[in-house]
Amino acid sequence: MATASLVQPAARLLTPPAVRWVALLGLCAAYIQGGINKALDFGGAVAELAHFGMPAYPALAAAVIVLELGASAMILSGRLRWLGALALAGFTLFATFVANRYWEMAGQERFMTANAFYEHLGLVGGFVLVAWHDLKSRTPSSSAS
Repeated sequence: MATASLVQPAARLLTPPAVRWVALLGLCAAYIQGGINKALDFGGAVAELAHFGMPAYPALAAAVIVLELGASAMILSGRLRWLGALALAGFTLFATFVANRYWEMAGQERFMTANAFYEHLGLVGGFVLVAWHDLKSRTPSSSAS
């Protein structure tokens, strides 16, 4: 079969640990960039909360920065990867419903915000999958399906 002959080359290309780490970095990139930008412009981070109808508390902005950078570090380092992934999944799901309420919009804005909404749901799914794989690899009778 043609697909069977593709499995080994694809596995050689995609299964090295460095490839997984780069993929995890890509998944975390928006949170690393966001956390760094918020830390460098803390006033902007507080203003962003107010923009989305959240309480503009400096402590909340600081917590978001710690969450974005800390959970990303957990994922990339492999230390409690599952917990970091679930933290970013929950944060992303919450933020998606706060920031991407496309059902309240019209026209082009609705279209673009709907795209962002569903792209963020994809990130949530990716983080849940990272947590699933990490937890599955830590159980004694794990055979990833």
